[in-house]
Amino acid sequence: MNSTYKVTVNKNFEFEFTKKGIAEIDALLTSDTQYHVLQDSKSYHTEVIQSDFNSKQYEVKVNDTIYKVAIANELDMQIAAMGFSIGSSKQINAIKAPMPGLLLDIHVDIDQEVKEDEPLLILEAMKMENVILSPRDGVIKSISAAKGDAVDKGQLLIEFV
Repeated sequence: MNSTYKVTVNKNFEFEFTKKGIAEIDALLTSDTQYHVLQDSKSYHTEVIQSDFNSKQYEVKVNDTIYKVAIANELDMQIAAMGFSIGSSKQINAIKAPMPGLLLDIHVDIDQEVKEDEPLLILEAMKMENVILSPRDGVIKSISAAKGDAVDKGQLLIEFV
């Protein structure tokens, strides 16, 4: 089986690579963190500036431009496809509406400190009241909706600092 990796650059661009494809890249290690890469007859000088192996997050400099890179292997992609994500609850910086509904109440204010699992707001959807809890400790940066607003699925509600 040929392993596949999904590479996300600056949270905007996604690429898929196989082990075979990676092995075919014309790259020469020039120091512990630097490579010289040839691609389509173009030369690239690359350097790994920061790396977090546990979260698979990297900062890479390519010809004087810095990119934030995240790498997911097949297991990571399968976990994400099931709706789970390892350690993601601590990385959340925004709360979006999980479903369309009516915002019944907001329990927080801008610049307020909150603790993980503290109620943030109440969203009524399908005749049920859903209490949205804080996914992490943090400070409220902005609130993008008001009590009584009808919200759409995926609409930004709260941002953390």
